[in-house]
Amino acid sequence: MSKAAWFEPAEYHQRVARVQALLRARGVDALIAFQPESVTWLTGFFTRGYSTFQFALVPAEGEPGVLCRDVARYYLDTTCVYADNATWSDGDDRFAVAAAFLRRRLGTKARIALEMSAWQLNAERWEKLKAAFPDHEFVDAGDLVSRLRFVKSPAEIDYQRRAARAAEAGMAAAVATARAGVSERIVAAEIVAAMIRAGSDHPGPGPLSSGERAFHLHGGFTDRVLETGDTLQCECTPAVRHYHARFMRTIKIGTATDAERRKLETIIAIQDAALAEVRPGVSAAIPDRIYREGILGAGLRKDYTNKTFYAIGLMMPPVGGEALEAAPGATWTFEPGMVFHTYVLADSFGFSETIAITADGYERLTRYPRALIVTP
Repeated sequence: MSKAAWFEPAEYHQRVARVQALLRARGVDALIAFQPESVTWLTGFFTRGYSTFQFALVPAEGEPGVLCRDVARYYLDTTCVYADNATWSDGDDRFAVAAAFLRRRLGTKARIALEMSAWQLNAERWEKLKAAFPDHEFVDAGDLVSRLRFVKSPAEIDYQRRAARAAEAGMAAAVATARAGVSERIVAAEIVAAMIRAGSDHPGPGPLSSGERAFHLHGGFTDRVLETGDTLQCECTPAVRHYHARFMRTIKIGTATDAERRKLETIIAIQDAALAEVRPGVSAAIPDRIYREGILGAGLRKDYTNKTFYAIGLMMPPVGGEALEAAPGATWTFEPGMVFHTYVLADSFGFSETIAITADGYERLTRYPRALIVTP
């Protein structure tokens, strides 16, 4: 059976070694990672069935292991780079299987870090784990793994470049399809088909809305039929190996007024000014402030409450972004290897890019023309 891990084994070994060093520094015997992105990032194991009870075990010394449902055995064998694993079957007491696996690996008493904020670790699972291990001490792992994931390897960013090409194919399909008399649903279908053909393994078109909903973030497509003069907010959100890239453009159906053209030119100029400050060592607060002061100073909004940058990378639904954002009060600085979706919104107009931080600036991964789009 051939292996189909997304990266070379050495990359996983390096990731695990970094986590183990942090565990030892904290005096912790092991990490139990429930977040699906953590499981895949640490071990290579990926199954579409990640909503079932599964986790990765990373001891402070030795190789990691995985516990999962037995129907995922094929994917465990082909994607996971570590061999010591356990599976449960439908009808099993899966917590008893987990307890036996953990006792075999850790003994009867250990100090274990858990990803307490993981959506996979629900209240029932937390209570049953505590009951199964009365002599173990559980502590919150916090953002131990997620912080390491903020800085991507070159191989990870390459997947995001490929996702950016799929995003551009999706936008081209939207521009070719969005016409008066065509429904949002048809536009969405063409976007999805184009992105999948271009390499995306994520089916959603991303936010897509017109009419009244174009003034509000995160609208989804409906049966609404486009009309001449409509504004269509379109964001394409594909992923390759669940590594994301995305961007937003504003599409005017049939016609655009001079005022609308000037408005988007102003928005683009504000984003250009903000991005001109992005490079390693620069505080995220600097371009964030340029966005906010620019939009408010131009009178395009009465207030500006949303974030302006958020990290993206390996993300599996329902997760839509990593926990690193630029908003008022942000204190972090840009580092090489970080990847962000950066966006600006005003009225019904939105504009965004995916960028990767380089040694001396940034690379714009999404390369679609930066201008207002007006369809025939």
